[in-house]
Amino acid sequence: MRFKKILTSILLVSTLVTMLGGCGAGNSQSATEPKKDKSKQKLTVTTWDSDTTPQFKTIVEGFKKENPDIEVEIVDTAANDYNNKLTVMLASADSDPDIIFVKDAHAQFTMKEKGQLLKLDDYIQKDNINLSIYKGAAEKLKIDESYYTLPYRQDWYALFYNKDIFDKAGVQYPKNDMTWDEYEQLARKLTSGDGNNKIYGSHNHIWSAMVTNWAVQDGNNTRIASDYSFLKPYYEQALRMQKDGIIQNYANLKTGNIHYISVFEQQQCAMLPMGTWFIGTLLKEQEAGKVKFNWGVTRIPHPAGVEAGNSVGSITPIAINAKTDVPELSWKFVKFATSEEAGKLLAEKGMIPGAQTEAIVSKFTSMPNFPKDGKDAFDIKNAVLDKPLNKNSASVDRVIDEEHDLIMIGEEDIDTGIKNMNERVKEIVNK
Repeated sequence: MRFKKILTSILLVSTLVTMLGGCGAGNSQSATEPKKDKSKQKLTVTTWDSDTTPQFKTIVEGFKKENPDIEVEIVDTAANDYNNKLTVMLASADSDPDIIFVKDAHAQFTMKEKGQLLKLDDYIQKDNINLSIYKGAAEKLKIDESYYTLPYRQDWYALFYNKDIFDKAGVQYPKNDMTWDEYEQLARKLTSGDGNNKIYGSHNHIWSAMVTNWAVQDGNNTRIASDYSFLKPYYEQALRMQKDGIIQNYANLKTGNIHYISVFEQQQCAMLPMGTWFIGTLLKEQEAGKVKFNWGVTRIPHPAGVEAGNSVGSITPIAINAKTDVPELSWKFVKFATSEEAGKLLAEKGMIPGAQTEAIVSKFTSMPNFPKDGKDAFDIKNAVLDKPLNKNSASVDRVIDEEHDLIMIGEEDIDTGIKNMNERVKEIVNK
């Protein structure tokens, strides 16, 4: 009898536990109960100078707005240290970073050779990505007939000018179809004054690109060559304009660490060949009241025999780390960052995106203070890469930059500089 009472008690307790457990389980699945938050998915993105430029945060914030369940961590580095730090990060066995903004387009060649970039062909095909919106930039990034990156941003060289200086001199504004010889003659007309009051007809920044770019503009030559004699006419022009005081002295610019922005904004020159990234800078400075003169922008001059609208440019690619543990999520970010939607966000900030649709160009050229006659600068037919996608690009660049310095300061003549380029680059290529 006692045993039956004990057994009955055990069964009663067991039944109650089961019922309570069942009720608890039922409540956890109830449609009226709030569901528990899932752990956020996470992406890591490498950038440079993110705190001082909006080009990365703009896209990250846009992506997070559309995907609030995805956390995006920015791994930022100073621009000068970015490539070195990225090299170290990618050499590790870590799956981070997931997303790579490639600072120098030619660097993707080395990364691809090391197996550090995820091939994007299947993703592009699966989502039927319309590559034509990049106006040929995507094809310029192909390696071995495959896509390892897509264009996030692109810029090309245009001609900026000070309308007030032209108006005061009674000279017509630069045409959108002008040869480099015509540009030189125009610069001579605009040169006036002396000493601190001198206005130079144009301005060449200290980059070697300010000479070599115009020599590769025809698409027949590149900065990696076996014979650099094609540079000679352009060095002759740069030295001639320097000798005649049409542009500032290279040595003074170099030793004084004088930046092209200050030269143009202080109205010390009438014209300035520079990348389209400068548009955003001018608009920002104008809004802040630092630019108090009327300025314009049009197509870059072209060599004789080359059609107007051909320029030289650069592309900022975006890639996915081959070791990422979230490839689909990473592709989602890349697809957004290179989309027309993201392009509009960049255009609103005065930056030119990789995508070049009519809506994006209209958004950009409709910005407050953008010159109404500046749309010609966007009417380009082609922009060859200033630096070819080649494993030797960085080494060759150092050679050209060093010889450029010596030529421009008069330490060696043009023929000697070209001879040295030929010999030194040959050694690099044949290693």
